[in-house]
Amino acid sequence: MPARPRRGATAPAAPARAPEAVVLVNARSRRGAVLHDRIAPALVARGVPVLDVHVVHDPAVLPDLLPRVLADDPPMLVVGSGDGTLATVVDHLAGRSTVLGYLPLGTTNNTGRSLDLPLRLAAALDVVAHGRTVSVDLGRANGDWFANLVSVGLSSEVAGRTPHVLKRRLGRAAYAVTAARALATHRPFDAEVTVDGLTWHVRTHQLNVANGRVHAGTPIATDAGIDDRLLVAYALGGAHPASVVAAAAHQATTPWRPLGHKGYVTGTEVRVVTDRRLRLDVDGELTGWVGPDEPLVVHVDAGALRVRVPRRFVPRDPLAHER
Repeated sequence: MPARPRRGATAPAAPARAPEAVVLVNARSRRGAVLHDRIAPALVARGVPVLDVHVVHDPAVLPDLLPRVLADDPPMLVVGSGDGTLATVVDHLAGRSTVLGYLPLGTTNNTGRSLDLPLRLAAALDVVAHGRTVSVDLGRANGDWFANLVSVGLSSEVAGRTPHVLKRRLGRAAYAVTAARALATHRPFDAEVTVDGLTWHVRTHQLNVANGRVHAGTPIATDAGIDDRLLVAYALGGAHPASVVAAAAHQATTPWRPLGHKGYVTGTEVRVVTDRRLRLDVDGELTGWVGPDEPLVVHVDAGALRVRVPRRFVPRDPLAHER
C-alpha cells in the first residue's frame, strides 16, 4: 500500500502532460544516422503527441525549413542533433512560445551538457516527455544567436578541418587530434577585449565567450550557468603553444573551481577586436569574422529560450522555472 502523506503535508505535484511536438532530426549528426527512426515512436510511447517528423540529411536546408516547421507555432519542437544544428535552430526559436525538447546526438554535445541533459537517447527522451520547462539564456554574436559558446582562434581551424568521418569514429577525440596538428603551425593573435566597459589585452591562440557552462565537454567552472544572465570571457592559454595545452588540461581537471579563481571575466556585453581577420566559431559552426575593423560584439539575452530539462535541474534564476 502506498504511503499516505503526513497530515498537513502537500503531496508532490504530478508532472504536467508533455506538449504536442514536431520532431526534427539531423541524420548527419554523429548518432542521428542510426537513431533517427526510433525517436518519434519512442516519444509517442512516452505520451508525447507527435504532429510531424522531419529528417534532415543536409543541414543547409534548415534556414528554409525551420520557418515552415514553426509557422503554426507548435507547442514543442523536439530536435535530435549536435551543437551546430542546434545553433541554427535557436536562431528561429529565440523569443518564441515554442518549447525546445533537445536530444543530444552530436560529438561534444556542449549545449546538452550545459542543460544537464543525459546523453543516452532513452533518458533524453524521458526528459522531453516527463521533465520540466525552464527559460534559459541565449547569446548573440554580431546578431547571430547561439546557445553555448563563440570562439576565436584555434577552434575555428579545428572546426573547419575535422573530417566528419573522423568525428563519427572517434567522437570528441577527433577534435583533440585535429587541434594537436593545427596548433603546431597556428599563429597567436592579439585581442582587445572589453567586458561591460572594462578593457584588457591578451595575446593568445584561443579566445572564448561562453553563454553556457561547458567547453569541449567539460564544465568551465562550478558557478557558470546557461541561465545566470551572464557571459564568460577568457583566453585559453597565452602566445606559446605549450600554454594552450597546459590551459586546456587545467580546464579539464578543475571544473569544480569557481569563475573568480580562474581569472575569467563575466558581464552582459563582450566586445572583441583582433589584430588580423579571423573566423568566428559559433557553437561549432564557422559563421562570420572578427578583425581590426570588424569587431565581435556579444550580448546575452536573458531567458530567450524555453527548453525541457531534467526535473532535478536547479535554475540559477528562480524566475526561469516555469513548471
